[in-house]
Amino acid sequence: MTRLFGSLFPVEMLALWLADSLLSFIGIYVLLLPSGARVMEGAGLHPATANPAAVLALTIGLTSLAIGLYRPEICLRARRLLVNTVAAGIAAFPAILAASLAFGFDMAHLMGSDRLGLARVLMAWLACLLATRAAFSAACHRGMLDRPILLIGGGARAARVRAALAGEAHGFFRLAAIVPPADAAVALDARISGSRRRIWGVVVAGPVDGALPDMELRRWRAAGVRVLSDTDFEEQHLGRIDVDALRPGVTAPPSGGLDAPVRPPDRPIEACLRRAFDIAISLAVLALTTPLLLLTALAIKLDDPGPVFYRQERVGLNGRPFMLLKFRSMRVDAEARSGPTWAANDDPRVTRVGRFIRRLRIDEVPQIFNVLQGTMSFVGPRPERPHFVRQLEAALPGYRNRSVVKPGITGWAQVNFPYAASVEDARMKLGYDLYYIKHRSLMLDLSILLATVRVILFQEGAR
Repeated sequence: MTRLFGSLFPVEMLALWLADSLLSFIGIYVLLLPSGARVMEGAGLHPATANPAAVLALTIGLTSLAIGLYRPEICLRARRLLVNTVAAGIAAFPAILAASLAFGFDMAHLMGSDRLGLARVLMAWLACLLATRAAFSAACHRGMLDRPILLIGGGARAARVRAALAGEAHGFFRLAAIVPPADAAVALDARISGSRRRIWGVVVAGPVDGALPDMELRRWRAAGVRVLSDTDFEEQHLGRIDVDALRPGVTAPPSGGLDAPVRPPDRPIEACLRRAFDIAISLAVLALTTPLLLLTALAIKLDDPGPVFYRQERVGLNGRPFMLLKFRSMRVDAEARSGPTWAANDDPRVTRVGRFIRRLRIDEVPQIFNVLQGTMSFVGPRPERPHFVRQLEAALPGYRNRSVVKPGITGWAQVNFPYAASVEDARMKLGYDLYYIKHRSLMLDLSILLATVRVILFQEGAR
């Protein structure tokens, strides 16, 4: 991971995105260059071509990022990569046109009058993408991007690390060996000395202090070996907090210790910037989706008798209740007999129109009015019902601390984990929520908004 504007990003994916963007800029620049013009003018680029090429390359790069082309599980699977590449290419058409309009570029003049200029730009991007992916695939096959992990310890905590490393989302990490603490020094020395393949780092299933001799720790770190506890590894490289390592009343373990205070309130200037961000994004989305909202309201009214909107009490900032607004996607009497229950796959309570709008997350759009009202933020933990909050607070340490920030329409947990339909699912999502609270920044919010496009487009986790 590398830190960029206060947020952590996988260094391999960041390098791949930068390589794609640079090659795309070069390819688009050469393609748009007027006939007879030199690639370089003196000591610089052709200015009338370089500016549009940079905007187009950046627009395509951000579109690809939003579609999910820079997730490890996508890059490591050819079929998923192909699907996402096609989706990114389709989405890039309106994105390029919008960017050209916003910056005042005469794309008809730049691309020619044969109506194939935009297609050629996308083909140039695709050629650059194929080149970088070929190099990336070769590096993966040669093990150049592998991060072998030596896991020290056993029990439930070691089992959680093994399960996490088995997931494709963290495919660059590879479990090299599992050794008990008594054999750790011998196993690691063998790899440091070069008699066996070197490792990227050591993960200790438990606190590092006291589990390993201080002299050995200093020697390993001097040799360039990273030594992390399982909680630090999960936070720094998997993007979530280990909920089982928390005590009640604790938000997140800092770099060593479980007595971290709850996140302090935002500074006034930060709170103002965040509020302005929420209002600007909400108004933009509302302006773009107004026709869709009207069609959805009409479809709900024609499909099932009852109100168009659904108001439900949820728990908000500092545990205060508020009324959440959504499009109604279930029958009016959905919980008349069962009471509050988790939504399930193919839930019989969902109407025909409701099933469609839930898959595309259209039912969530009216929450924009909650954001404008100030009871929600655009990005934050999902607001939960009081019934489930009481249930989850009793079962999960640290659950109450989700309410130290405003709930959101989308969030870090929503883009990294499917819909929670059980206490165990809620435990996993809580780990992501607490990570977001601890590392919250506008840059992280922007990355979540981009990832939300992917979640909606591919219907990830919808029920």
